[in-house]
Amino acid sequence: MSAVRSASRALQIFEVFGVEGRPLLLTELAPSIDVPLSSCYGLVQTLLERGYLYAVSRRRGFYPTRKLHTLSTAIVAKDAYLQRLLPHLEQLRDAVSETVIVGTRQDDKVLYLDVLEGTQTIRYSACPGDFKPLHSSSIGKALLSVAPGDGVEALAGKADLAAITANTITDRDRLKADLDAGRARGYFTTSGENVADVTALAVPVEIDGMVIGIALAGPSYRMEPAMDVLADRLLRTVGALKAAAS
Repeated sequence: MSAVRSASRALQIFEVFGVEGRPLLLTELAPSIDVPLSSCYGLVQTLLERGYLYAVSRRRGFYPTRKLHTLSTAIVAKDAYLQRLLPHLEQLRDAVSETVIVGTRQDDKVLYLDVLEGTQTIRYSACPGDFKPLHSSSIGKALLSVAPGDGVEALAGKADLAAITANTITDRDRLKADLDAGRARGYFTTSGENVADVTALAVPVEIDGMVIGIALAGPSYRMEPAMDVLADRLLRTVGALKAAAS
């Protein structure tokens, strides 16, 4: 197993624990990350030695310690970039009660950097670290709109514009027209294009030389009637971020 593959598998182990939420045996972990039992044993032994896992018992298996949580909490607390944005994002979330998302472009996908879930019982949920397609997400459209040259042509030249839902725009000319409409109104939208029954709007903004997208997302039945109000609040937040960064 290569070093790069081993790192990926080690991260997968924590993702499996995140889903299962219980101690797991080697015989459960190995098929979950699609590796032979011997390779899984080596990964688990390394994580045990580094203090990231502990043995619950022979019959119950292993579970993560709080070391990863403590380390990740310290890392997040020292993320000066996102910490600067956080007060503005929290104000936006509290004002509209919908989910606020910050994302950036990584290769040909959107990477969610932060997610502040809305305060409504029924809301859009996502996690930092999630990847979304550029062509079907509101942040993706916002980032495509400021891409060098023709971002749509460059993207379509590398891969198909896959249909994520029945509403996804998969034709490059329609996508270009959609981006033109977004530039004209000042923000970019999706309506059931990435997640059925979810509407989102996003704006690109450059902070300290890094281009990010900030989005609001929620159930379509609630978002679409309030689109003008939501867009106004989002644009005001972006304006405040630009002013604070200047």
